[in-house]
Amino acid sequence: MKIKILDRYIVKKFLGTFFFALGLIIAIAIVFDISEKIDDFLERKAPMKAIVFDYYMNFIPYFGNLFSPLFVFIAVIFFTSRMANNTEIVAILGSGISFPRFLVPYMFSAAVLAIISLGLNTYIIPHSNKTRLEFQSKYIKNPFVYRNKNVHRQISPGNFIYFESYNNIDKIGYQFSFEKFDKGKMTYKILSERILWDSIKTKWTLENYFVREINGEKESIKSGFRMDTTFAFYPVEFNRRVDYIETMDASKLDDFIDQERARGSEELPYYLVEKYKRTSFPFATFILTIIGVSLSSRKVRGGIGVQIGIGLLLSFTYIMFMQVSTTFATNGDVSPVLAVWIPNIVYSFVAIYLLKKAMK
Repeated sequence: MKIKILDRYIVKKFLGTFFFALGLIIAIAIVFDISEKIDDFLERKAPMKAIVFDYYMNFIPYFGNLFSPLFVFIAVIFFTSRMANNTEIVAILGSGISFPRFLVPYMFSAAVLAIISLGLNTYIIPHSNKTRLEFQSKYIKNPFVYRNKNVHRQISPGNFIYFESYNNIDKIGYQFSFEKFDKGKMTYKILSERILWDSIKTKWTLENYFVREINGEKESIKSGFRMDTTFAFYPVEFNRRVDYIETMDASKLDDFIDQERARGSEELPYYLVEKYKRTSFPFATFILTIIGVSLSSRKVRGGIGVQIGIGLLLSFTYIMFMQVSTTFATNGDVSPVLAVWIPNIVYSFVAIYLLKKAMK
């Protein structure tokens, strides 16, 4: 009976401290965000209703979930160190409760928060992000400009396109080519000085084009000034920011990644990082909870301030580690799944070491 009372006490302290700290920081973040974006709101005449419901009501779950592992850590450090300084933990362990059993309500609370975070990451936040990002695109950010040069892309199996450059505002590509391969051999090729999108006909228009068809040993060549045709790609694919994948739920993201992998997209590592982050961040809740309890379950000289300081240092190094490792995945040769999970793997060993030390 006493153990159940203790479990409820710790769960209440854990979740209560977490949501209080998170709510406080979100309120501060909103104030700073308003002060930063107020000029954009006024200049672009954003309606108050859209600011409140389209932007900030969707900003809150996004921001809160993004930093939830950090505030799990802070919450655990804060209320556990207070328990230690009030000698509550000494009394609990002295009553015959083992340290692993003492951890049970912590891990239960961490599981609750991890499940909430996973659900938010996988299904809820992607849908809310759609509204938030549409608002940002309309009232905050400047129009998107596609800046990639020498774009190579597979648009379907065996079909490849190339642009020297592409203007997404006017929907015009320069020095365009299209190649079709069958069993590793080229069977068809188009070269064109310009390719334009005709929104009325919903077709591409080629200017100063050159067509080469190869059928075995036979080859035919033709050229002309203007030709309307269709391809398995559309202007919308060059008119969206990379972060639009944040609007896709788990199933849509998986389908999109399969399509982009078939096309040989250069942005594929970024998409894979987004996919794996949605599961790695909730898992970090358990690791940071164990580290937090291990660090703050004993009295130390300097009191709560020292423990909170150590906790903040560790939590910020974790976030920095995550950013650095994912950068290597998007800009280097590191596997996205490895890059995303490396911080969790490293900090798991830290958690095990600190836990063993705290149990002595």
